Amino acid sequence: MFAIVEIAGQQFKVEKDQYLYVHRLQQEVGASIELDKVLLVNNNGSISVGLPTVSGATIQAKVLDHLKGDKVIVFKKKRRKGYRKLNGHRQMFTKIQIEAIKA
Repeated sequence: MFAIVEIAGQQFKVEKDQYLYVHRLQQEVGASIELDKVLLVNNNGSISVGLPTVSGATIQAKVLDHLKGDKVIVFKKKRRKGYRKLNGHRQMFTKIQIEAIKA
């Protein structure tokens, strides 16, 4: 059984007991969250597609940790002009575990 769910503006394919890294959520570590923007549910071949969401379908998840991703380096240069700019970015993520899919 799997589902397609929208979390923080991104779509993920989730299954039970799966770990996911999503954009930073406001919930505390250890909190249980309920995701209700379920776009598709596949229950052993029986597919339910939402318009835009599947009514009555929810995903139970648990917040495990808040962390930072790898550093991404942004380097800009214009040749023969002496222009060089170096910038870095680390995205904030939340690690969650999918506990149950209720369709």
